[in-house]
Amino acid sequence: MLLQDHSIVITGAASGIGRATALAAAREGARIAVSDVDSAGLAATVEQAEALGAAVYSDTLDVSNAQHVEAYMGAVVERFGRIDGAFNNAGVGGDIARLHQLGEDLWDRVMDVNLKGVWLCMKYQVLHMRHNGDGASIVNMASAAGLVGFPNNSAYSAAKHGVVGLTKSAAGEYARDNIRINAVCPGYIDTPMVATLEKTRPGLVGATLQGVPMRRLGTVEEVAEAVIFLLSPRSSFMTGHAMSIDGGMVVL
Repeated sequence: MLLQDHSIVITGAASGIGRATALAAAREGARIAVSDVDSAGLAATVEQAEALGAAVYSDTLDVSNAQHVEAYMGAVVERFGRIDGAFNNAGVGGDIARLHQLGEDLWDRVMDVNLKGVWLCMKYQVLHMRHNGDGASIVNMASAAGLVGFPNNSAYSAAKHGVVGLTKSAAGEYARDNIRINAVCPGYIDTPMVATLEKTRPGLVGATLQGVPMRRLGTVEEVAEAVIFLLSPRSSFMTGHAMSIDGGMVVL
């Protein structure tokens, strides 16, 4: 029970890695606050978490809207008394296209959700976490695309590089407040986002996996376990770290 009596916030919890992390946190004894723009998927996550015996708070949330994020984090504290940990996971994919083919609307959406959303969530999380007295932990969703270049996906890669930089900078700012801030950097994981990519570009995922030493997709549970570790006291001397979970993808 690594997160016994911890209050954990998880954005983007309606499916994929977010849902897997919510359920893993529930199994580890946490009270969880989950959010997403997908209300139906979010309801399914809540049902599964409550079946595991977890206390759950949920609401839809647009992480790119400052007022919504501020109100949501305040509601979590009102419900659970504090925020002990957060997984800022909400994100959207980018179009597979060369840079000059990208539309400004697509660029803005990817940046607003994947980068601005992480910043806003952290901003309103640390405002509450600083008063905990015994610290807290934040994990941000970056990507292997935040560690190396991803040709034909420049908006997504730029946003995820930004998340890594934001994580490292914030880790230095809040270490004295006993708030640890790390990021996870998954490679190709068996998620709805990757499934959509395979539908729009058949064969692309398979071809990409030929360059991954482990030659397979990761599972959402494998990423969730890494997030739980970073949220838990077992990673108590880790901050500012961008953890690769990619089957060896970025070592080549």
